[in-house]
Amino acid sequence: MELTIEKLIYGGDGLGRLPADERGRGKAAFVPFTLPGEKVEAQVTDEKAGFVRASTTRLVEASPLRIDAACPYFQRCGGCHYQHTAYEEQLKIKEDILKENLRRLAKMESPPDVKVHASPPWNYRNRTRLQVRVDSGFALGYFKASSHEPLPVEQCPISSPLLNRAIDALWRLGRGRQVPQSVREVELFANDDDSQLLAELYVDSGQEAGKVEPQAFAELLRGALPEVSSFYVFTQTVAAGRGQQVYIAEEPLWTDRPGEFRYQTKAGALRVTGGSFFQVNRFLVEELTGIVTGGRSGEIALDLYAGVGLFSVALASSFRHIVAVESSQGSAADLKYNSPRNVKAVRSTVDAYLAGQGAKVRPDYVVVDPPRAGLGERFARALAKLGAPRVTYVSCDPATLARDLITLTGGGYRVDSLHLVDLFPQTYHIESVVELVR
Repeated sequence: MELTIEKLIYGGDGLGRLPADERGRGKAAFVPFTLPGEKVEAQVTDEKAGFVRASTTRLVEASPLRIDAACPYFQRCGGCHYQHTAYEEQLKIKEDILKENLRRLAKMESPPDVKVHASPPWNYRNRTRLQVRVDSGFALGYFKASSHEPLPVEQCPISSPLLNRAIDALWRLGRGRQVPQSVREVELFANDDDSQLLAELYVDSGQEAGKVEPQAFAELLRGALPEVSSFYVFTQTVAAGRGQQVYIAEEPLWTDRPGEFRYQTKAGALRVTGGSFFQVNRFLVEELTGIVTGGRSGEIALDLYAGVGLFSVALASSFRHIVAVESSQGSAADLKYNSPRNVKAVRSTVDAYLAGQGAKVRPDYVVVDPPRAGLGERFARALAKLGAPRVTYVSCDPATLARDLITLTGGGYRVDSLHLVDLFPQTYHIESVVELVR
């Protein structure tokens, strides 16, 4: 069938329409790797009650904004979605999607102007997670688009130069049959100036610990890549009967030089240990921190979903007292280590904190940086009840952001400014910052 692509939607797909039938307007058709205005011949790959997914079999009429992708794995690898158009156009697409979500879901008829913060479009990632297969010939790479099938990859143009050197070193070790058979994933994290690496190995929990040989492999990897400053081994379990749902042990099976890895920021050097969360765009860490913390001051600030303390440490010089809440064991330990004296690190879920001691706090400023699922109505209501004059919401999903803004604006807040901080060039992911005031 032939489809005309109307626009791009969150998730990376182009939106087309099947022909209208006796029931009215045709079903929505979602087609990846397309651009607005293009005409494509497409084949349905999955059909649901209200929409279909399709893949392009022939590009009938290409957009003038289409370009050749820079990566040889594009469209096969599931990591990137927009390499077929220039970076400036990617930013416009993301801005339009963010505004549309706020109009359609948050019922904001006139969203505020979006302040766009661009990133260098290549080599920006400081972290990458690679799939490993050893059983039937070594392979290292990412998942294929829309699947859990691994795709061997020998380079990644959105990852930092050091990460690419690490990928090359792992391939050399793998071809030399020096990677343990129990290894399923490798995660690599580069520091601020791309001079040191934190390496995390995820191994099959069904394997005997003695067969993992983490110390021997750490020495091999460090010999091939001296930039490795810390090495962690975690076990992972795939839940029976639950497809690809994977559970990771919080405590490492083994580690060497724990706590040696530091990420330098303007506010100070932050310890980041294996398994802890940190922002992935090495070029925009300071830009994001400045948007969230710049010009803020007062008596009490709350940093909810604080991670290792990126925002708390930056706020410490301008607030008398800060409460930073984080639930993850590893991140909470790093948060406590990184916190100055006027920052109280609390290991708790945000829900539990606000239902308990947090309900009595009257902050001057609140930062929330939730996971993709957002806050949810109950937490958003609890947050509004605190009555802070200013709240900054850092979001990685425009749909859950829009949903939460309904509750927060209903609780007395208005949107003062809106930022699109492009932490993820070449992909559909949208990082935004909303500043709310009473």
